[in-house]
Amino acid sequence: MDTAPTTRPSLLIRLRDPADECAWAEFVDIYGPLLQRLARGRGLQHADAEDLAQEVFRVVAAAIEGGRYDPSRGSFRGWLFRIAHNLTLKSLVARGRQPRGSGDTGVLNFLEEQPAPAPEDSAQFEAAYRRRMLEWAARKVRGEFSELAWHAFLATGVEARPAADVARELGIKVGSVYNLKCRVMARLRREIEQVQDAESAGF
Repeated sequence: MDTAPTTRPSLLIRLRDPADECAWAEFVDIYGPLLQRLARGRGLQHADAEDLAQEVFRVVAAAIEGGRYDPSRGSFRGWLFRIAHNLTLKSLVARGRQPRGSGDTGVLNFLEEQPAPAPEDSAQFEAAYRRRMLEWAARKVRGEFSELAWHAFLATGVEARPAADVARELGIKVGSVYNLKCRVMARLRREIEQVQDAESAGF
């Protein structure tokens, strides 16, 4: 059951092919909840947050297809955050100070005058990104591990319970608890790194 997965092509590289529906579905699965959480945290309603995430995906798809993403200007994740941040601002301005759909260049001027996202915004996005990646990877790899291994990982790695208590509960040695936890964590790390390596390389 605890078998190593087959290596798959990097997700972000696969996104270059607009016909690769599986890659886009996986990309949306990873980043959709993260983008929606970011938008709701900025005051958008649930439906508006869903719309914003879809708009971010549309912008990303167009940029990837048009070769407009430039990795020399920063990480993929940073680029994605800036897109989401700017579209959120635009959405908030449209709902607040500017009439909806006015076509007023004031919105564009407002966005252009905005400073880069504050470091604390970027830090919050990074923390939310790490949580989302762990959730996503856990769902992906869960079926590769026995109930015993998964329980040992959750109890010690997520719930931070003492390994000795978990060992007693599971009827195994403390060393086995550590071993099981490490195997699950290593597998999660590999799954996450497949996405992050492509982000760092600018796909």
